[in-house]
Amino acid sequence: MNYLEIIGQKEENAKKIALKLNDLLADYHIFYMNLRGLHWNIKGPQFFALHNKFEELYDDAAEKIDEIAERILSIGQTPVHSLSEYTKKAGLKEALNVSEAKPAIEVVLSGFKYLLAKERELLALSDELNDEATNAMMSDYISEQEKLVWMFHSTTR
Repeated sequence: MNYLEIIGQKEENAKKIALKLNDLLADYHIFYMNLRGLHWNIKGPQFFALHNKFEELYDDAAEKIDEIAERILSIGQTPVHSLSEYTKKAGLKEALNVSEAKPAIEVVLSGFKYLLAKERELLALSDELNDEATNAMMSDYISEQEKLVWMFHSTTR
């Protein structure tokens, strides 16, 4: 009996899920780097609050990067693992030279908007293919990020 049979997955389904997870993995690397840049370069009266929040967010993104890669491995596939692959696969764009609070928050909100759309695609696909573990992961990410969007959006009002 092969590994995927033991966990109740079909090879063709695992490949479909892994393809989308690898896209998300690439996007999370770009999101992580954007957050690092915001953390390093933020200036102004909200420096302390945003500097700390951006660090919290990039730590969380790093954890999600690891979880996504391990999920890909757990369904018998290989996670992308090079900068050149990330930049080719990612749809999320780099944010450069952002140091003011309002534009920095917009970078975060647009990043979440993009990631949430990708996670919802994966949620639908994993539901269709009966991949409960990926489905639960995406559901958790979506729930957490919707709350963060609300919080960040509230700071701009």
